Amino acid sequence: MKRIGIAIGVLVVGVALHNLRGRAEAKADDVADIKAVENGIATAAKARDLDTIMKNYPRGDTLVVFDVAPPRQYVGYDAFRKDWQHFLDMFSGPITYEMVDLHVISDGKMGYARMIQHIAAKGKDGKPLDFNVRVTDVLRKTDGRWLIIHEHASFPVDMATGKADFLSKP
Repeated sequence: MKRIGIAIGVLVVGVALHNLRGRAEAKADDVADIKAVENGIATAAKARDLDTIMKNYPRGDTLVVFDVAPPRQYVGYDAFRKDWQHFLDMFSGPITYEMVDLHVISDGKMGYARMIQHIAAKGKDGKPLDFNVRVTDVLRKTDGRWLIIHEHASFPVDMATGKADFLSKP
């Protein structure tokens, strides 16, 4: 009887350890998947591929974005798609769109990504634009895919002048 109890105990511990290992692997896969979403947006932005960019956001009105360009917030897929189109239309020629310090965490259902995005290109007027943007994304896993449900982009502000610091360094 004692052996059966020990065997059951070993089995329970083994199953628990196996399940924990599976969760850790799933979380690692989720982090890799979220990084792929972020890297895919950067690649699509360089290519000016708005449709590919927008595949990473849910359709409808659940998306909320606080962007650097007015208005204060964009609510819904359609509003943010217009914002992205405006952003892409600001530039002539190639766009540099790099992510620095990408950090991702996930619990398997929700995820969080934060990064600094370095963007450089020539404006439509031919003048160079070069800036760093702080970006935080909140993602939810929906039907096996990670979608950005909330995004917040900002510049640090020089409190003495009230002006944005476009090239801020840590």
